[in-house]
Amino acid sequence: MKTAFIGLGVMGFPMAGYLASRGYGVVVFNRSPDKAERWLEQNGGSRAETPADAARGADVVFCCVGNDDDVREVTLGESGALQSMSPGSILVDHTTASATLARELHAVAGERQVGFLDAPLSGGQAGAENGQLTIMVGGDDEVFERARPMMESYAKAITLIGPAGSGQLAKMVNQICIAGLVQGLSEGLHFARRAGLDIEKVISAISKGAAQSWQMDHRWQTMVNGQFEFGFAVDWMRKDLGIALDEAQTNGARLELTELVDRYYAEVQALGGSRWDTSSLIARLEKPSGSRNG
Repeated sequence: MKTAFIGLGVMGFPMAGYLASRGYGVVVFNRSPDKAERWLEQNGGSRAETPADAARGADVVFCCVGNDDDVREVTLGESGALQSMSPGSILVDHTTASATLARELHAVAGERQVGFLDAPLSGGQAGAENGQLTIMVGGDDEVFERARPMMESYAKAITLIGPAGSGQLAKMVNQICIAGLVQGLSEGLHFARRAGLDIEKVISAISKGAAQSWQMDHRWQTMVNGQFEFGFAVDWMRKDLGIALDEAQTNGARLELTELVDRYYAEVQALGGSRWDTSSLIARLEKPSGSRNG
């Protein structure tokens, strides 16, 4: 199987590496050629000058870029992947983007007899580097089954949610849940500190019960230490929440807490925390004490 990987950011770089390590011939494209060269040094394979060149002759083309506009550029642009993909091949978009774009790409790809899957990711940089990502997929059953073995190279869980766009909608649910959870954890830790409690003992107690979460297990210590360099950046979270809030305008969902937390993340950005990880919500609560990473 020949594959192409478009986008070698903090997620795409290791994901493409896992494909190469499993014996799939990988051609990479990245807008910054230096990063592509570095990937080649570590993994072999070859580099293309355009997405179309990377996709030419590939059985499956993977894409993991920044936002809707980036996806359109590398797939539908003059030098986009769909300009050269062969009938029967598959385009898998791992970007967190809108469900509207996913449906558009599914339709355009279908006209060219190319399969399409919207397949956003959860697990962050660490999940990509460790090959332990969770993937939520929208698309057709037959296309999904053909692409699944390759995605298993870097994922621990892959679920076909429904038709095109469903993967992106599921990712919105994921981000909505995380936003509310991190705000609750931030307030709990802030309250415990103000109450003069031994926070380690509190966490030891409540993490054995209904309050337990991945965020609590992995982020409470760094949060109380004002360390926010451990994952998904605030800028990217606001992009994702914006996609969810836009979708809610269409489907009528009431995302009251999500709207509030999005405003809180805007406050974190104003503190200089655009590149801090999402657990930095606690920084705005503890701002007067200076308990934040500068």
